Amino acid sequence: MVPGILSNPRTTLVRQSVESHRMEDNPSPADVQRFIACGLPCDHLEVTGDGRHFFATIVSAQFEGASRIARHQLVYRALGDRMREQIHALSMKTLTPAEWVAQAAAPSSASHHHH
Repeated sequence: MVPGILSNPRTTLVRQSVESHRMEDNPSPADVQRFIACGLPCDHLEVTGDGRHFFATIVSAQFEGASRIARHQLVYRALGDRMREQIHALSMKTLTPAEWVAQAAAPSSASHHHH
C-alpha cells in the first residue's frame, strides 16, 4: 500500500470539518448581514467585523418610532440564537430611512463653511 493514497482522503476530510467548524464559531460579516436581512426588512445594511466583533449599520422602516433599545431588540430577534452562540459582540447603528438620508446629507452640508 502506498501511504500517500491513504493519508490524502483523510487530510481532506479533516480540513473540511475544521473549516465548517470554524464557520460555526466565527461567522463572517457577510453571514451576519444575511442573518439580519433574513429576519428584518432593511433599506440599507452594512456589516464589518473580524468573526467575533461586528459593527452593523442597519437602516429599516421597522425602526420608525422605536427607541434605540427597541431597535436593537428587533435586530437581536432577527439574529435569534445566533446572537448568543456565534456572535460575541455586535455594535450597531440603527437608523430609519429618514435618519439615514439626513445623516448622509449632514457631512456634505456641514462642510460648507461660511466666512
